[in-house]
Amino acid sequence: MPMNEVRHLITWNDWKPEEIRELIDFAIFVKNNRVFFSGHMQGRTMAMLFQKTSTRTRVSFEAGMTEIGGHAIYLDWISSNFMLSDIDFEAEYLSRNVSVIMARMKKHEDLLILKSGSKVPVINGCCNLFHPCQALADILTIKLDRNKLEGTHLCYVGVHNNVVNSLIGITSACGMHLTLVTPIANKESIVDSVVEKAKERGTISWETDIRKAIKDCDYLYTDTWVDMEFFYDPAFAAAKKERIEMMMPYQINSELLKYTKAKIMHDMPIHAGFEITREVVQSDRSIIFQQAENRLDAQKAIILKLLGTK
Repeated sequence: MPMNEVRHLITWNDWKPEEIRELIDFAIFVKNNRVFFSGHMQGRTMAMLFQKTSTRTRVSFEAGMTEIGGHAIYLDWISSNFMLSDIDFEAEYLSRNVSVIMARMKKHEDLLILKSGSKVPVINGCCNLFHPCQALADILTIKLDRNKLEGTHLCYVGVHNNVVNSLIGITSACGMHLTLVTPIANKESIVDSVVEKAKERGTISWETDIRKAIKDCDYLYTDTWVDMEFFYDPAFAAAKKERIEMMMPYQINSELLKYTKAKIMHDMPIHAGFEITREVVQSDRSIIFQQAENRLDAQKAIILKLLGTK
């Protein structure tokens, strides 16, 4: 990368495999040496821009920035002038006041416009196509649990969504195998360039038989069947009902776990009784809360790396 070029984290497609693996190892180092980084961001500010609701993304970025000595400003899209002006103009102004921007956007296209106007690093805190911060925490969790990534078999069961796209990219870079059981995979949700790269590396496969898919996997991952902003939306009620009926045979429950020894993952928020049962979430096989906890150190590592910490 040229000397003064700004580095962003929008999608793993923009990062080399060795850079991704290095970031995962750095996140482990940050987690194991939290005190060492306590003052690294002193005098620096992060802007956190939210179009979508959030628990883990907001808490982990704000707490993370605070713990490494910086400050985080929460900006709600509706109460800011991003809603009134051109996104790139607002982004350029914002970037003249802060060191880094984290944006949680509804549309990937809008995120790219924001990035085009920013003079500082932009972190994709989630959009309709990618969720790289979540995927980093997921793979960090697996490496902490297993102490290796290459050859690890991860099986994702659910709807093909933004998390899946980021998992495809990061598992491919780490030499992991990802099996997808995705009965709902709308064309607009699939990023062909990411899938093709994984196919070339031989790290991805698809399966329709869930018991066959999970038989030899090391980790079993699921996610909500309905996007969080639509789950309680009356206008989406009929589509939600149809989707739930279609997906119920793919629920992660105690009966299904008889067919695998895998540990269980979920990126949260959880709709217990739908994609996963409460019993499984709280079982000894679950590493869901460790996975959520690891968002904190994953976010710290991203901030530190993008702002040039050695």
